[in-house]
Amino acid sequence: MNKELSNLKCQPCSGKTQKLNNDEILSNLDKINEWNINDDKEMIFKKFKFKNFNLSINFVNKVGELAELEGHHPDISFGYGYCMIFIQTHAIKGLSLNDFILASKIDKIS
Repeated sequence: MNKELSNLKCQPCSGKTQKLNNDEILSNLDKINEWNINDDKEMIFKKFKFKNFNLSINFVNKVGELAELEGHHPDISFGYGYCMIFIQTHAIKGLSLNDFILASKIDKIS
């Protein structure tokens, strides 16, 4: 499969969803724009910067709408001039392809 991540759709997952291995994580991390990975390689995250609070909350609302459409929900922290997005597949406490799909779509709305 050589499709751009943002053209894919998040798939329903469960506790049986396969976690990505280290090589798959690193390969997908290269396909998204400036996202980071935590030390345990179970979550990706990115800080978005904005000029004011209104721009931050507008972005958060767009991410929320996208998350509902995809059926995959990030953890979000925001305030004046910033928004932090944390993504993992909660059902497996790790990373699946859905996490990278969602990250790539979030980058398109930022």
